[in-house]
Amino acid sequence: MRFNRILLSVTLVVVALVVQVSVLARLQLPGAVPDLVLLVVLALAFVYGHVSGALIGFGAGLLADLAPPADHAAGRYALVLCVIGYLAGLVRPEKGQLRSAFVPMAAVVAAALGSTLLYAGVGALVGDTAARHVGLAGLLFTAVVYDLLLAPFTVPLVMWLARRADNDPLAESGGGAGSDVAAGWITSGTGLRIGGQRGGLRLKAARGRAARAGRIKGVKRL
Repeated sequence: MRFNRILLSVTLVVVALVVQVSVLARLQLPGAVPDLVLLVVLALAFVYGHVSGALIGFGAGLLADLAPPADHAAGRYALVLCVIGYLAGLVRPEKGQLRSAFVPMAAVVAAALGSTLLYAGVGALVGDTAARHVGLAGLLFTAVVYDLLLAPFTVPLVMWLARRADNDPLAESGGGAGSDVAAGWITSGTGLRIGGQRGGLRLKAARGRAARAGRIKGVKRL
């Protein structure tokens, strides 16, 4: 992953996690907690693809596992978001640009359902039966509703930031950027040349002035 991708992904995931833990989790909404981190992982996977989506999902999930008040085994949500990020990257739009709202909204619904079921399934394997006491059906319904309400304000913005950072000229390699700039200068007719080429231009200019002067003198003699 490029440095600007890593920097942007880390920044967005940390901001989303802080907002989710300090604001959304304190709203005491019925059922599930709105999963802002999941939406950020989805949006980044839509732009960066399945490999980057899996890596971002794993990192985001691991941070969520370690963020207080963590009440489950570390690595549990990392596994969930790694799978979600990988699958979301497989269905990313062409060139990371959305043409309709149907695909991302369907992906949000699938991710909300899949992450809740996978989280509950992994919890059942490690002996965590909290989902049974809360009610799995209620968790699924509220997770879909909350994520769908947040998605229009989150997914397009994160995708726009990801595309903008990915197209940053500073992200290109130094040699490639330098050669492109040099080629642009040479082909734009600015006269930028080096060594013998510069001397050749001066010689051609001097010959042109001499020829024009001779033509002017000849006209005067006539």
